[in-house]
Amino acid sequence: MSDRAFSYRPALIADGIRASAKRAPGKTALSLGEDKLSYKQLVERVDRVSNLAGAGLGLVPGDRAALMAPNCLEFIEIVCGLASAGVPPAMINPRLTPGEVAYIANDAGPRVLFVHESLVDVVRDAELETVERMIVIGGDYEELLGQSHPVAASALVEEWDPFCISYTSGTTGNPKGAVLSHRSRTLTFFAMAVEYGCYSPEDRAIAIAPLYHGGGFAFSVAPIAFGGSCEILPRFDPEQVLRLVEDLAITNTFMVPTHFNALFALDEKLRRGADVSSLRTIIANAAPLPQATKERIVDWLGDGILHESYGSTEGGIVTNLRPPDQLRKEQCVGLPLPCTEVRLLDEEGAEVERGEVGELYSRSPYLFNGYWGLPDETSEAFRDGWLSVGDMARTDEEGYVYIVDRKKDMIISGGVNVYPREVEEVLHEHPAVAEAAVIGVPDEYWGEAVSAVVALRPSASATSEELVEFCGSRLASFKLPKRLEFVDALPRNAAGKVLRRELRESASAE
Repeated sequence: MSDRAFSYRPALIADGIRASAKRAPGKTALSLGEDKLSYKQLVERVDRVSNLAGAGLGLVPGDRAALMAPNCLEFIEIVCGLASAGVPPAMINPRLTPGEVAYIANDAGPRVLFVHESLVDVVRDAELETVERMIVIGGDYEELLGQSHPVAASALVEEWDPFCISYTSGTTGNPKGAVLSHRSRTLTFFAMAVEYGCYSPEDRAIAIAPLYHGGGFAFSVAPIAFGGSCEILPRFDPEQVLRLVEDLAITNTFMVPTHFNALFALDEKLRRGADVSSLRTIIANAAPLPQATKERIVDWLGDGILHESYGSTEGGIVTNLRPPDQLRKEQCVGLPLPCTEVRLLDEEGAEVERGEVGELYSRSPYLFNGYWGLPDETSEAFRDGWLSVGDMARTDEEGYVYIVDRKKDMIISGGVNVYPREVEEVLHEHPAVAEAAVIGVPDEYWGEAVSAVVALRPSASATSEELVEFCGSRLASFKLPKRLEFVDALPRNAAGKVLRRELRESASAE
């Protein structure tokens, strides 16, 4: 390999924020209600964190830290500051139990844990094996930051070094730490700016999703990497979201299906009465958006706003369905993101024909570095440099991608493949259904029986016989639910993904 050019400079996220600060130091970068940080203040705090890591805490490049906090202004400065010092933080879901916190912390091996004051008791009950120091946000954090110098860290950090360790949601087993590099995150931001067109200095974002989640973090930091601003919501409140969009003239946001469900559960007059005309872009991700929900969004907001992206923690954003295609391409996730290639392969590794279902593999500059401490699992996820996270898909004659289902979620009933998402889409078309999940449960006769778990809309009613009959007019008989259970709400993780493992365990216990 040739020597680097003298002008080489690594692509680091903090440098993007720093460049924005040079352009408009006094401009508000981040806000949370009345609390605001200008670009100048944010960069100073990022630099104080990076110096605290090295000079104050004795951390060296290659060490790890951990962060456990709800959405707050400190979250972004801590992640960027630590990463700038070569110390990637493991981001821990603030809703976890002490045992779950211990699993992730002991897996990542952090020497220092930053924890929000509201979560101190949870952490103290966790048996942490490597943590030498706990720093409390809302406690000693500000004092330590004040003692640190606001000068950029001198640590040599390469763009392919870890930026953070983002733990997968663990819907099918214990969470794994996906190591994300500075390079993959930075290039993802540029691709997002090209694809979504909403990250100019004039744009204003609102961060609704949890910051500890890869998508929630990316869609909150991209705006400030390009000179815009971002309002952070400490917790999701649909009425507050509508007020803030109107009051702050928000231009873009990222949502998961649960957020849309909550907005549509509001009084119709209240929702329609909110002035959301400033919105130019909404990106849906993290879980499939039912076609019926897409149609309601387009009816409410118009046909030029909604994007639905498909991706993963490991692969970043892989495809995107742009606004003009939302109603033209049903149950579709669009075309590959810029600089992304997609292949659909059969079990032998051969590419399938258009219209046939295959396992989706992608190749791009946005891929993760691998699973932390799991070389075998990392190798299993790749085939000749192409990454798969186990999703099954097909393409149409124009090359648009349709996610059929997770490979592990596919049901084999009577020897025939049934893809849960197809059945779920039909259930979502019923006017009484708020949300639905379809799983396979052991059955002596069928091997696996198609089972549906359904939550109805407020004040709506429907019987299992009625819903099965509804599905029967749209689906082949072998795809019809043989069991149907009603619940108040589906179990979901903070990213909005349905916890199918819990549904299967509940069904097996009956």
